[in-house]
Amino acid sequence: MTFHTIEGALEDLKRGKIILVTDDENRENEGDFICAAQFATTENINFMATHGKGLICMPMSEEYVEKLKLPQMVENNTDNHETAFTVSIDHITTTTGISAVERSITAIACVDENAKPEDFRRPGHMFPLKAKKNGVLERNGHTEATVDLCRLAGLKACGLCCEIMREDGTMMRTEELAKLAEHFQMKFITIKDLQDYRKRKEI
Repeated sequence: MTFHTIEGALEDLKRGKIILVTDDENRENEGDFICAAQFATTENINFMATHGKGLICMPMSEEYVEKLKLPQMVENNTDNHETAFTVSIDHITTTTGISAVERSITAIACVDENAKPEDFRRPGHMFPLKAKKNGVLERNGHTEATVDLCRLAGLKACGLCCEIMREDGTMMRTEELAKLAEHFQMKFITIKDLQDYRKRKEI
């Protein structure tokens, strides 16, 4: 199996493109579409919803979570991988908040330099996830991968991710994900390679 380079994936993120990221086969063994929140266009969100079919979440740094005053969804997190969901949100200018158009509004508003807690209703249809401070070096999840990739690309430390399902509703695995990435001419990388990249760059 041949994966793309982290450098190539970062270049695509800078251009507002979606990339595909898979974790370890011994962990979730799942792939996510990922893009930067500042490029969370209607088109990108619609693509994720249509071709990913999973839950569109919004991983963000601790700084964004604190800035927007987003409490954790539950006090005692019993998720298998301790995915750090905060309360869900919609921007106050949205109606129902669920359309790709309105989810785009919410996501882009989160990374606006003037964003404040009062700009968002709770609960909503976007699901922020709080990334660990040391990213994939602390937790090898898609939450941390999304934020690390955005940071490394020189973008705001917040992105979108969406799990990828097969047509029958089960989760797509590595071989199928590779074919999907090829079909959409999309960069396909692993969290393991991202960990190695960070270790090389930060030594």
